[in-house]
Amino acid sequence: MYNSSSITQILLLAFTDTQELQLLHFLVFLGIYLAAVLGNGLIITAVACNQCLHAPMYFFILNLSFLDLSSISTILPKAMANSLWDAKAISYAGCAAQVFLFVFSIAAEFYLLTVMAYDRYIAICKPLHYRTLLGSRACVHMAAAAWGSGFLNAVLHTANTFSLPLCRGNAWQLDQFFCEIPQILKLSCPDAYLREVGLLVVSAIFAFGCFVFIVLSYVQIFRAVLRIPSEQGRHKAFSTCLPHLAVVSLFIGTAMIAHLKPPSISSPSLELVVSFLYSVVPPAVNPLIYSMRNQEFKDALKKLIQSAVSQQH
Repeated sequence: MYNSSSITQILLLAFTDTQELQLLHFLVFLGIYLAAVLGNGLIITAVACNQCLHAPMYFFILNLSFLDLSSISTILPKAMANSLWDAKAISYAGCAAQVFLFVFSIAAEFYLLTVMAYDRYIAICKPLHYRTLLGSRACVHMAAAAWGSGFLNAVLHTANTFSLPLCRGNAWQLDQFFCEIPQILKLSCPDAYLREVGLLVVSAIFAFGCFVFIVLSYVQIFRAVLRIPSEQGRHKAFSTCLPHLAVVSLFIGTAMIAHLKPPSISSPSLELVVSFLYSVVPPAVNPLIYSMRNQEFKDALKKLIQSAVSQQH
């Protein structure tokens, strides 16, 4: 048994041992990271600078973009550095920071997506009460609750995970390209990690409750939309809901594939690919999903780009 505080570094799993392929991975990671930063940055700037987008839905999308930037910036820069310099190690403190920031971002994002489902439910099923139930103060409180819940989750899981004694000799090797709690638990002593498993179960129950709330909200939304008599009205209602539904499906779908796949088909290479899907793809794709289906976003982004080009000239 080893005290975790005596460990100075942990080894991460590389995508490949071939130097040429590592350079290719670096370029792919860099492209995805720049796309995520650019996409989320444009959404943040558009919402902040355009008066037409100062509505509850766009306020929550603004928060979502900040969390997307946080989650992808927690993982990809280190993965890019390791691929570029042919390295595998991450410091123990760096690993703890990565776990904290990633759990915080992912948990807060899921709670925020739940709040956004409530926003769409009120907008479509109870439109006359929308401004009453979702005033500026209520929106700030709900966003703060999502961020606070993510922070509390991160503190509990990080403190719990990194207080466990480790039992794997000197080979602190994770079968993952970033520090992930289930992989760290594999290094822990079998009789010590039940406390963290219990906490994970409690978190999973809360997450399932949020998932049920989202599903029930959309059942009510679709029932209300189908009762709208005009086709144009139905199209407008669907156009505000489908991006959120697509983001929720991508977020939950990739996470379920990563954590609920059968152990019989598990392998290190498959673990890498699946974890890449749920940790990197959603933050990079979310801005595209929200901007493609929303005409107000398109108009705001067009004005923003035209303003930036005119200032250059």
